[in-house]
Amino acid sequence: MLKLAERLGTHESALWTLCKQMGVNYGVAALPPEQNGLKPWDYLNLMQMKTRYENAGLRIEVIESRPPANLIKLGKPGRDEEIATVQELIVNMGKLGIPVWCYDFMADFNWLRTSTATRTRGGALVSSYDHSLVADAPYSENAPVSEDELWSNLKYYLEAIVPVAEKAKVKLALHPDDPPISPIRGMSRIVTSADALQRAVDLVPSEYSGICLCQGVLSAAGEDIPATIRRFAKQDKLFFVHFRDTRGTPERFEETFHDDGMTDMYECIRTYAEVGFDGPLRPDHVPTMAGEENGNPGYETLGRLFAVGYIKGLMDGVYRK
Repeated sequence: MLKLAERLGTHESALWTLCKQMGVNYGVAALPPEQNGLKPWDYLNLMQMKTRYENAGLRIEVIESRPPANLIKLGKPGRDEEIATVQELIVNMGKLGIPVWCYDFMADFNWLRTSTATRTRGGALVSSYDHSLVADAPYSENAPVSEDELWSNLKYYLEAIVPVAEKAKVKLALHPDDPPISPIRGMSRIVTSADALQRAVDLVPSEYSGICLCQGVLSAAGEDIPATIRRFAKQDKLFFVHFRDTRGTPERFEETFHDDGMTDMYECIRTYAEVGFDGPLRPDHVPTMAGEENGNPGYETLGRLFAVGYIKGLMDGVYRK
């Protein structure tokens, strides 16, 4: 059975207690803040975070934040120093038994939206993207960079970190680019489809190099999600899942409640069961609901409670058959 998880940060909060109350026992952690001279990726800092989770009755299944890596992505001087930091993180995760690291290859900026306050069902707020609104936006700091350059830089990166991951027994889960369109603000994006994810994991083949299947990105990209699940599970490349949905196209889409998008979410859970996926899955990018301030778009509390309940209902419907 898949491991239902939640993104829980680095220090105990009310959300940790809510997760335990909902029967969610797995956490997706960020890198801890620098403290007492310890870098976020230092062994002792990670060990203390893991202990905090365990004291709360939770297990870290994934670390989903990254040391600085923009020089790596751009192929600029200093990338080897950044790679060394990533290697240190992977080694320390292995020592601590944290099994999955989720990373991305989006240069200059991460995920992008043109609105984080689009109204959806019942007036709840979601994020949305309209590519026409960024057509005249200024180039990002290091643009333009071509897709060929990025593919070359990704291969260089993977050649350096995959052997370390193999030795540490840490799975590398590549998250697709969000939004799945290229270029944005003059910066190319390369991991924008299931085929691109396949190309990425084929660059340096390894049982420890795979993907984070972000259903929201891939649904916006027009992919058949159950087919994509089967495609990567068949290769043992499915390491982590972001369970969310959208409505629209790569050029213009909005996020949705988990039961209100384009994708048959029951069929997705059924497919995870069919292929025997037993890794971590977490809800992602939830709507901001009544009474919430939208100070943390996509990650307020009430939408998470709705999402977890919905997913648990789908799981009950699938796994009890």
